[in-house]
Amino acid sequence: QVQLVESGGGLVQAGGSLRLSCAASGNILVFNAMAWYRQAPGKQRELVALLNRAGNTNYLDSVKGRFTISRDNAKSTVYLQMNSLKPEDTAVYYCNVELGWTNYWGQGTQVTVSS
Repeated sequence: QVQLVESGGGLVQAGGSLRLSCAASGNILVFNAMAWYRQAPGKQRELVALLNRAGNTNYLDSVKGRFTISRDNAKSTVYLQMNSLKPEDTAVYYCNVELGWTNYWGQGTQVTVSS
């Protein structure tokens, strides 16, 4: 069983920055991939950024150039640095890890961007 604890959400003005953190139990190097998803009210959950074991990344088109996913293996933590935030980035952000055939989810952290 993998436990994920997210932090770093909050309220920020458009153009501002936030950094989300997701601390995982255990060694994150065993995960196939670590990712951030988000879900806005009335919308489906969508993949925002993914970092696989090899270090390759993938981003949602609308966040490319603004968001960066990274990890600290020693701290078993994955980050999402979000810059130049826009009101449309407002959502609950979820950390996700893939271990074998199983996906694990964090509890979510609210990000609100005011215009």
